[in-house]
Amino acid sequence: MNAHGLDATIINPENRARAVAHLRAHGVRLPRFSELADPARMSEGVQGALDGVEADAADARNLFRVTWYNDAARTGTVPVPLYLELPEALTGVAAPILLALGDRFPMIGAHKVLAAYGCLAPRIVTGGFDPTRHRAIWPSTGNYCRGGVAISKIIGCRGVAVLPEDMSAERFRWLESWTQGPEDIVRTPGSESNVKEIYDKCAELAESQENVILNQFSEFANYLVHHEVTGRALSSVFEDSRARRPERRLAAFVSATGSAGTIAAGDYLKAKHGAAICAVEALECPTMLYNGYGEHNIQGIGDKHVPLIQNVMNMDAVVAVSDRATDQLNLLFNTEAGRRHLVGRQGVEADLVARLGHLGLSSICNALAAIKLAKRLDLGPDDVIVTVATDGAALYESEQALTLARDFPDGFDEVAAGATFARHLAGADTAHVEELDQVARNRIFNLGYYTWVEQQGVAQADFDARRTPEFWRELLSYPAAWDAMIDDFNAETGVGAA
Repeated sequence: MNAHGLDATIINPENRARAVAHLRAHGVRLPRFSELADPARMSEGVQGALDGVEADAADARNLFRVTWYNDAARTGTVPVPLYLELPEALTGVAAPILLALGDRFPMIGAHKVLAAYGCLAPRIVTGGFDPTRHRAIWPSTGNYCRGGVAISKIIGCRGVAVLPEDMSAERFRWLESWTQGPEDIVRTPGSESNVKEIYDKCAELAESQENVILNQFSEFANYLVHHEVTGRALSSVFEDSRARRPERRLAAFVSATGSAGTIAAGDYLKAKHGAAICAVEALECPTMLYNGYGEHNIQGIGDKHVPLIQNVMNMDAVVAVSDRATDQLNLLFNTEAGRRHLVGRQGVEADLVARLGHLGLSSICNALAAIKLAKRLDLGPDDVIVTVATDGAALYESEQALTLARDFPDGFDEVAAGATFARHLAGADTAHVEELDQVARNRIFNLGYYTWVEQQGVAQADFDARRTPEFWRELLSYPAAWDAMIDDFNAETGVGAA
C-alpha cells in the first residue's frame, strides 16, 4: 500500500481469501464503481434481483442502490438523478441553483453511504480488510459513520461508529437500531466542530490490530468515489437542465467541505464543464476564511481543520454560512406557517415548497452558499450553480424543537416566517465570501500542515505532494483498477447477479 493508503494490487492474499469465503457465505456481490456511476451498466440480473428488496433493509443487494440514480420510492432507477431547481422567487438570484437529492440513497437516507462503500470495497478486494476478524472503525460527525455501519452490517462484519456526543438524536436512534451493541457507538466530547477528539479516540482504537480505521478525512478512496460517481451524476443533472435551456452553462459547483469527499466532484465538473469550485464552511468555525475556530450546528460540514483529501489548489472560492441561518430556515421549510408564507407571500410554487423537506441542515447551507456566490459573481439566468442536498430534514426534527426554544419562544408563526425569509434569503449578502488567488490557496493548503504532519504523522513530502495537479491526476487510475479487481473478486465468490 502506498504512502496515501491506496493500492491496486493484492497486498495480503490470506486476508483476501478469507474475505472471498466470507462474502460467498453471506451472498454478497460487490458493485463496481462504474456501475454506481451509471446504473445502466448493471446487468438485468442485478436490477431484477432488487425487486421486492426494501430500500432500507440490511440486505446485501442494496449495495447496488448506493447511487444517485434512485427513484422517488428508492426501489427503481431514473435516467437522471433526482434534483430540485431553486427559482428566483425563493433564492432572490437569477442564477438557477440545482440540488441533487442525497436522501434518495438507501439505508441511511444520505449520500455518505457512497463514501463508506468507496472506502471499504478497495480494502476488501486488495486484502487490506478481513471481515472475519477486523472491525471497521468509522470516524464521523454523523452520516459517514451511519453509512459505514450499514455497509459493515450487510457484508457481515463489525462496524463501529465514532462521533461527537452532541449530534442529532435521530442519528443516535438509527445507530442504536443497526449496531450489534452499545459498545459499537463511541461518543466523543463536543459537537460538529470537535474532530480532533474523534482522531484521538481513533488513535486509541488503532492500538488494537483488530481495528481498521477508515478515516474519511484522509482516505483518498473517499475523494475518488465522489470524483467518479458524484461528479458524473452532477454532470448528468446539469446536462438535463441544459437540454431544456441550451444557453445554460455550468458556472460553479458549491459544496461544504466536511471530509472533502463530496467536493471532489468539483474537480470532475471543472475538467468537463469549466465550473468554478466553491468550498463552504460554517461562519461560527471559519477555518479556511479566517484561520478561525469555534462550534456550530451545521451537522456534516467543516471542522476546524483542512482534510488531507481536499484538493485545495483547485478551489476558486470559499463561502461561510451561519448556523443561525440554517437552523431557522429548517423551520421555514418544514412548518405549516413557513410553507404558507413561501407559497402565499413569496409566490414559490407549492410543489417545490412541499419538496423542501429533502433539505437537511447542510443541504440548506449549500443552497445559501450558492446564493451568496451568485450575488458575489453577479451570475445571470444562464449561469447554473450545482450543489448537493446531502440529507433530508427527517434527520433534524429534534433540532427544530431546539431552534424554536432558543429563537422563537413565542412560536413560529407567519410573522416569524416572513422575518426569517427576509433575513436569510432575501437578505443574503456577499459578506464572508472570498475569491481565491494563488496566495489564498497556499494559505489554506499550508494550514493543513498542523493537523496532518504535526498531529497525525503524515510525512511532509507526502503532504506537500498534494500541492501539484499531477498528484490528483495520477489518483484517477485507481477506480478502473479497483473495478477489475472487484470483477475478479466476484468471480471467486461465485455470487451471481441474482
